[in-house]
Amino acid sequence: MANKTIVFTGGGSAGHVTPNMAIINEMGTDWTIHYIGSKNGIEKELISKMNIPFYGISSGKLRRYIDFENFVDLFRVVKGCIEARKILKRLKPDLVFSKGGFVSVPVIIAAKSLGIRIFIHESDMTPGLANKISQRFATKIFTSFEETKKFFPEKKTMVIGSPIRREVLNGSREKGRKFLGLNSDLPILTIMGGSLGARKINEAVRDSLKQLTPMYQIVHLCGKGNIDTNFSNVPGYRQFEYVHEELPDILAATDLVITRGGSNAIFEFLALNIPMLIIPLSLQQSRGDQILNAKAFEEKGYSLTLAEENLTGESLVHYLESVQKKSAEFRRNMKRSQRGEALQTLVNEINKA
Repeated sequence: MANKTIVFTGGGSAGHVTPNMAIINEMGTDWTIHYIGSKNGIEKELISKMNIPFYGISSGKLRRYIDFENFVDLFRVVKGCIEARKILKRLKPDLVFSKGGFVSVPVIIAAKSLGIRIFIHESDMTPGLANKISQRFATKIFTSFEETKKFFPEKKTMVIGSPIRREVLNGSREKGRKFLGLNSDLPILTIMGGSLGARKINEAVRDSLKQLTPMYQIVHLCGKGNIDTNFSNVPGYRQFEYVHEELPDILAATDLVITRGGSNAIFEFLALNIPMLIIPLSLQQSRGDQILNAKAFEEKGYSLTLAEENLTGESLVHYLESVQKKSAEFRRNMKRSQRGEALQTLVNEINKA
């Protein structure tokens, strides 16, 4: 029978949830696991599928700019703190683990008020606002990037990389090629624009298919509702809204990848030694964290970066040719990386706590 209790928190996007899921899957039977998230966030759907008890609380969006909604959301955060405190008092966890996102702030404040130990993990080069607030309450802080350590108290910060879902690392190249029906000797190029797809990336890929298909077999994960039937019969081109169980096998068969600059995704490709062309979200769409992530990976010799503002069918073909030429060098650099054991490190640290 389990004799220790842990509460995970984090949400607002899949990037704040999937690392928690990876850790949960590695936890032993000594732990009773619970999850606190927002009432209507993506985390509720993802965690419920794992049969983990889920508790929804009120949460306000954290903004860096002046807006009337900040005043309204302040009350939501206070309400969330009260709700989280009631849940934590009942569960009496030994530890709270947070992956960030605005819903984590009330949970961490509530945990601190009850004297519960708190671990947080920051995926990006620069901390999100939630982790900036949460760091003062944390017992221990983990980061994916060495460069991120300077933003946190040195004595309680540990650089470990990003926790990678173990199932992603166990795919079969043979099964992947069979599922895709790709039999050519041409390298397989996989395009992943995020959970909702990326319109501009999708357009650039399809605009350049005539140039790309003689050089690559293409797997295009284009997002929900973004299948274009005009390209359904193009030889060597496979398009999907998204894939689930087949993803590890597809990645095992992948030789090059086009991706956004989200930390979880690029660290998975790093662990798999897949050379990357990273097209980060622009400053108009984000706080710039993906741009910094991409810059760090390019400087380490794992990838090339193509700014979305410069993305066209022509520039896509040009940059892919450069990635292909440097692919052997990229793989050598990736194999030298020491950031592949973050998942086990986190589990070990949790168990020690």
